[in-house]
Parts: sequence; C-alpha cells; structure tokens
Amino acid sequence: MQQRLLIFLCLLLLATAACQNQPPTQIVVVVTATPDQNTAEAVLTDAAAATATAAAPLNTPTPQPTPTTDPLPTPVVSQIQVAEQVFEKGRMFWLQPVDQIWVMVVTREGGGEWSVYQDTFEEGQPETDPSIVPPNGFLQPERGFGKLWRENPDVREALGWAITPEFGYVTRYEYHRIAPDRADGFHLLTSLYEEVFRFNEADSTWQLN
Repeated sequence: MQQRLLIFLCLLLLATAACQNQPPTQIVVVVTATPDQNTAEAVLTDAAAATATAAAPLNTPTPQPTPTTDPLPTPVVSQIQVAEQVFEKGRMFWLQPVDQIWVMVVTREGGGEWSVYQDTFEEGQPETDPSIVPPNGFLQPERGFGKLWRENPDVREALGWAITPEFGYVTRYEYHRIAPDRADGFHLLTSLYEEVFRFNEADSTWQLN
C-alpha cells in the first residue's frame, strides 16, 4: 500500500513538473489603425497642389477615369501674393508661393494656351535690356518677367510687348481636383481686374471662369 502511494506521489510530482516546464502559449495581437478620412483627404490635396503648381504642358492623352463614388478631396483655397502684367496677346502672372511665372497666351475669345516657367531672376541681375526699345505706348517687361521674355523667343513672340506695368497684389487662389482617381485638376486665380481665370492641367489651357 505504501509502495503504491509512493509511486502515485512520484507520478503526480512528475506530471506537475512537466506542466510547469511546458512553454506558455503566445498570442500575438496586431492592431491596425483606421485612417481618418479628413487626414487622407488633406494628404491627397497637398500632393495635388504641389504637383499642380509645377504643371507643364501635357503632350500625352489624358487617361480616362474609372467610375467611382469616392468623394473629391477638399479644394485648396487661399490668399496668395502675385504679380501681373498685361501684354498685347496675353498676360504673365508670378505666383510667390511657388516662385513660378504663368504665361497666358490668347488664342481664342476668352481662352488660350497656358505654360509654366520657374522664375530664375536673381537680385543684382539686369532688370531690363537698354538695347531693346519698345514702340510708343508699349513697355519692355522687367525683372523676372523681363528675363523670361528676353531669353525665351517663343514666349516673346507669343505675348508681344507689355501694355501695362507690372502690378503686385494679394488675391484669391483655388485648386480643385476633377476626379478622385485623377492626379490633374484646375486652378482658379482672380486677376487685378477682378476676372477669374481657370487654368486646366489636363490640356494646359486657360479660360475665363
């Protein structure tokens, strides 16, 4: 009897030791945060604005969008510093936030071609070329506008002479995406003369809005 009890106690001790030495079961829980819709839209809007302000004329067909019910990102609306000058056949705008010159060439009633150039003028460079003498009633553009106009024959030919001085002011600017699954959109810019111009990234054109 005592021998059986001793064997039983030994087996119990062995079983207890085995249980104590068994490695614990590990459970790994992965927590994934649900993205905030407003944050996602803000990121998309910022990316679109950055791409848009560096827009150049597009030479490739615009891809057709896939139908979607996703909401459009919130438009960018801001007050920005600009400069504007009117030419015989168009206008130039300088946009301070991106240091770019936007060239509008009139090719039809209330619309035309739009191109974007980086402003490369630096303080200390010649503001005008004294050897260029405009006809009576016309002006040679100065500083950043003048440098682009003098160094780019296509721009000079397309715009002609300036017919107003360059004016600086603060104005309303907007950027809108045209579809949730498209990277392009359009800009709205209010001129010194209270005109609202729409600049279309898809085909590098402008029009009165």
